[in-house]
Amino acid sequence: MNGTTELSKKLSTYTLGYYISLFGAAIILLWIGIFKFTPTEAAGIKNLVENHFLTFFVYNMVSVQAVSNAIGAIEIIIALLLIFSVKFAFLRRYAAIGMIVTFLTTLSYLFTTPGIWKVVDGIPITDFFILKDLMLLGFGLMILQNDKK
Repeated sequence: MNGTTELSKKLSTYTLGYYISLFGAAIILLWIGIFKFTPTEAAGIKNLVENHFLTFFVYNMVSVQAVSNAIGAIEIIIALLLIFSVKFAFLRRYAAIGMIVTFLTTLSYLFTTPGIWKVVDGIPITDFFILKDLMLLGFGLMILQNDKK
């Protein structure tokens, strides 16, 4: 009986952690996605987008704000997929794939954007807001793996 209680506590802790991560990721994506519709954020990501090997050409086709709006819409859609996956489990796979693609792309900005790395007091630093994407990428991979349940 003690083993069953211990397993139950582990499962409930895992479940709690999962839902905190899921809703935390959804809030981050939703919030940042909404902010992409502002001129401030559109200007803020311009250097990242125009120096990336997958997206450097987009400003030749549409405006800075249109690019930011499209990215924001994608982030909002992924957030909604995460939220609705609580009720509709088949959406988890799509949310996970969206997260993986999004966060692999954003993390690659660390290697494609000139001047993103600086040395301060002998320590290399970057724009730390991108580093949150490491955890979000990991959560996306976990969701994809656990999608089979």
